[in-house]
Amino acid sequence: MSDLDQLTQSLARNLKHWRGERKFTLDALAARSGVSRGMIIQIEQARTNPSVGTTVKLADALGVSITTLLDYEQGAQVRIVPPDQAVRMWSTSNGSYTTLLIGSESGGPLEMWAWRLMPGDQSASDPHPDGTTELLHVTAGALTLVVDGESYTVPAGTSATFEANVPHAYRNDGEEAAEMTMAVSVPPVR
Repeated sequence: MSDLDQLTQSLARNLKHWRGERKFTLDALAARSGVSRGMIIQIEQARTNPSVGTTVKLADALGVSITTLLDYEQGAQVRIVPPDQAVRMWSTSNGSYTTLLIGSESGGPLEMWAWRLMPGDQSASDPHPDGTTELLHVTAGALTLVVDGESYTVPAGTSATFEANVPHAYRNDGEEAAEMTMAVSVPPVR
């Protein structure tokens, strides 16, 4: 089984599990996430590999991390994730990418990401649930962080944090690759 097949199977199994845990019908999850009922059915039947945006919307609606939806090995007190098991979630032909390094559910979903944005590339995000916080540290180049329509320049060596319940985007307006590490904390579903 290929890595993509394994990921698709894990997502199908975990989406069904967490929808059941939350006692959400297909219609309820569709309404909470903004993902169509038909798409949720296709994902739960492992008939499609959804976009990063769709996966984020489902995780947010369920109050779990993307790691929880994608993981196929869980349960240990200490979990070590080798580089070849980190999940590449988004990439461009220019060489930009995001990689989900690791995540945790204790105290609400918490995720750690590695990002690389090539000059001219950007990635936009829909608002996350109220209480979601993003923290980032730029390690190379300069990042243009756009939060609710306002742009901020975050150069290498600098960190930033913001409430992510508004539209936001990450952009590289510079001439060299921008790299950052980001943590996302999502409040648990009540």
